Amino acid sequence: MQLALENVDVCPICGNTETEQFIDCLDYSVSKEHFHLVRCKNCTFTFTNPRPDEAHISKYYQSPEYISHSDTSKGLINKVYHLVRQKTLADKLKLINNIHLKGKLLDIGCGTGAFLEICKKNGWKVKGTEPDNGARHIAQKKIENIIEADILQAYENEKFDVITMWHVLEHIHILHATIEKIYRLLSNTGKLIIAVPNINSYDAKYFKEYWAAYDTPRHLYHFNQRTLELLMNKHGIKLDMIVPMKYDAYYISLISTKNKYNKINFVEGITQGLKSNSWAQKNGNNYSSLTYIFSK
Repeated sequence: MQLALENVDVCPICGNTETEQFIDCLDYSVSKEHFHLVRCKNCTFTFTNPRPDEAHISKYYQSPEYISHSDTSKGLINKVYHLVRQKTLADKLKLINNIHLKGKLLDIGCGTGAFLEICKKNGWKVKGTEPDNGARHIAQKKIENIIEADILQAYENEKFDVITMWHVLEHIHILHATIEKIYRLLSNTGKLIIAVPNINSYDAKYFKEYWAAYDTPRHLYHFNQRTLELLMNKHGIKLDMIVPMKYDAYYISLISTKNKYNKINFVEGITQGLKSNSWAQKNGNNYSSLTYIFSK
């Protein structure tokens, strides 16, 4: 299955050509193939290299367990995910309502549309993009304004008050052009919200190559607070604040135990999730996943 891999010859953030091996990870979800993560010797940005090219990456998403594309509730982990999701959706809605008056919202990579649905019911004018056919079909049953087009080809003459990317940026091949397009779509007073896993978290260090949030090869980039801010600053986008996603520590830790033992270890997963959140509180806000709020 491992066909059409492309090499990334320069660091996606600083352009440096020298990297060092960071860690090797298995694709536990689909192909069971190994992928390399490398770290830039200059800015320390970590990325998957080599990686499937954009034309062939879709093969690595073809799993009934890929919940953001299927809305599946099969299996205990996915049932737990759905229970927690109602709380996390409410938290996301509260966040956008706190940072901006209701207006136009664009969700890039909206999956099955759950976030857009709750925003629409709350009075936001919502639109979304989703490249996966199955996920988009589910989303379009909830929200009319879901399109297939890549964000680079969409919404040329529009401005949005809030643009969100919930665990999406780490999947995007054409990184800089996408951020430039987002900058143009964002109103002058608008807010950009990006959620990504944090490789400086306790659970990343504990689980190492089994850490579920590496999710190779679907995750092309592996951010920490410094590297994401460096990337966005290159495009004239400044960091306003960072908000922890505390539930992610438990979900990621549980899946990581499945990667490690080939079955879920609930005791270890919950224990490490607790430890991760406790450690992050004392160590620079380095939670398992973080939500970043940016503006122009």
